[in-house]
Amino acid sequence: MSPNLRIALRFLTAKKRAMLMSLSCTVLGVGLFIVTQATTNGFENLFKRTLIGSDGAMRIEDKVQDTLRSMEAAHGSYFKFGQKEGVKYIEGVEQPEEIMKAVRQFDSVQGVSAIVRGNVQASSSFKTEDAQVYGIRLEDHLRVSDLERQVPTPGALARFRESPDAALVGRVLADRLQLEVGQTFVIAAHGASRRYHVAGIYETGYREIDRIRIFLPWNEARSLLKKPTGASFIQISLKPDAIDLAPREAARMAEILHHSVRPWQEREQPWLAAFAALRIASAITVSIFTLIASLAMFNTLAMIVLEKTKDIAILRSMGYERRDITQIFLWQAGVVLAVGAVLGALFGAVVTEIVGRLPLPITGIFKTEVFPVLSEPRHYFEAILTAAIMVMIASLVPARRAARLEPGDIIRGTAQ
Repeated sequence: MSPNLRIALRFLTAKKRAMLMSLSCTVLGVGLFIVTQATTNGFENLFKRTLIGSDGAMRIEDKVQDTLRSMEAAHGSYFKFGQKEGVKYIEGVEQPEEIMKAVRQFDSVQGVSAIVRGNVQASSSFKTEDAQVYGIRLEDHLRVSDLERQVPTPGALARFRESPDAALVGRVLADRLQLEVGQTFVIAAHGASRRYHVAGIYETGYREIDRIRIFLPWNEARSLLKKPTGASFIQISLKPDAIDLAPREAARMAEILHHSVRPWQEREQPWLAAFAALRIASAITVSIFTLIASLAMFNTLAMIVLEKTKDIAILRSMGYERRDITQIFLWQAGVVLAVGAVLGALFGAVVTEIVGRLPLPITGIFKTEVFPVLSEPRHYFEAILTAAIMVMIASLVPARRAARLEPGDIIRGTAQ
C-alpha cells in the first residue's frame, strides 16, 4: 500500500459518519440507475417482442416501379429515355411465391409468410363489428409470428388447420361479439356473407391487434375477399442475432426485389422514440442521487481540508509535494467511489431480481403477468461511469485547495 493511500484511509476514518453518508448516496445512485434502466429496457423489449411476434421483423408491401419521362420525337411519335422522374408504388405483391423463394435465400431470414388482407364486418347474434381478415398458410405463419404461443386453447391450431371454415379471433373482438370457442359467426365482405366457427381465440396483449384481426385459411380468405391472385404483403421473421439489423436487411431486399420493405424499427418508430425519451428521463432523475453523493463528498473533503491543515503542514514540511497532497484527497474520493460502485452494482442486481418477480398483470400494448426487466452490462457501466464523473469532479476542488496550502501560511494562520 502506498503512503498516500495509507494517509487517505486515515483521513477517511476520521470522518466516518460523513463518509458513510457519501457512500450511501453513491450506492443508492448506482443501484437505482441500474434498476430504472433495467425496468425501462424490460418494457421496451416486451413491447418489441409483442409487435415482432405479431407483425414480423419486416414486411414486403408494395412493388416499386421507376417512372420514365416521355419526349416527343419527329413525326409526332413518342419515346422514353432513362432519366428517372420518380417512383410508382403498385399496391400488394403480384407474385408472392417468387418473392418468398428469393427472400429465403437471405442468410438472416428465419421464416416467410404471404398474407392476404381485407376489411370485413364480423357479426354474431349479439353485435356487429368492423374487422380485418388475414388469410394465412398456417405453417408459414407460425414461423414468422408467436401465434402458437398466443393461442392458449389446446387443439385450436389443429382445428384451424383441418377445417376450411375455421377462424382464429382476437380476444378483444371475441369479447365484444361475445364469442367462445366452437361458436359460429358471420363475416360479410363485398356484398356477400359466410359463416365460420371459432377454432380458437388468440391474445397478443396489444389491444389494437386483438380488436380487429381474424385469421382465416389462405384459400378461404382469397375466395371471401375476391383476391384470386397475389398477396397483400409478405411477413418476414429474422434470426435472433439479426433482429436489430432489420433496416440494413430491408435495404438489401428492396434493392434486389424492387419492392418496398419496411423494417420493424421504421414501423414502430414513434413507440421506440417514446421509450428512448423515457429511458433518458429516468436516467436523469436517478442521477440526482449521484449528484447528492458528489455534493456530500465535496462537503466532507472540504471539512477534512479545514480540520487537517496542521497535518497537511507537517506532510509538506516532510517533503510531500503538492501533487502528493492532491493524490491523498483524490484517493479518498476513489476509495468511496470504488466501494460505492461495487455495493451499488450488487444492490442494483438484487433489486432488479426482486422487481422481476413482482406480479404485474397488465394488457393493452403488451401482455405480462410479472414486472418486465432486462438488465444489460451497459447499465452497470453507465451507472458507475456517471458516479465516477460526478464524484471525481466534486473532489477536485477540495484536493486542489489542500495542495495549495503552504506550511508557513498554516503556522501564521493565514492559510486560505
